[in-house]
Amino acid sequence: MDTKRITRSRNERVIAGVAGGLADYFQIDPLFVRLAFIVLGFVNGLGGILYFTLWMIVPNEGSRSEGQTTVSDAVNEMRTYVQDLAHQIRAALQR
Repeated sequence: MDTKRITRSRNERVIAGVAGGLADYFQIDPLFVRLAFIVLGFVNGLGGILYFTLWMIVPNEGSRSEGQTTVSDAVNEMRTYVQDLAHQIRAALQR
């Protein structure tokens, strides 16, 4: 019997795949999970904290250690995401 685990989605990804992974696990539309994070973010700020915490501890779908993730892997992924975002913003401002 296979145990279903929560992983970060590689297909339903806007930032890190957290909402897509949760939606896949609970078999709901990712839009509802994203909206829940946004509402929690506006209501008490918990949405952002929860999202980034899950980004740190939930492994990527199909990763080498799908049962566990290392914080350094998550930090490296965040660093790459922020660098890409900064590059896109600089390119847009230079136009």
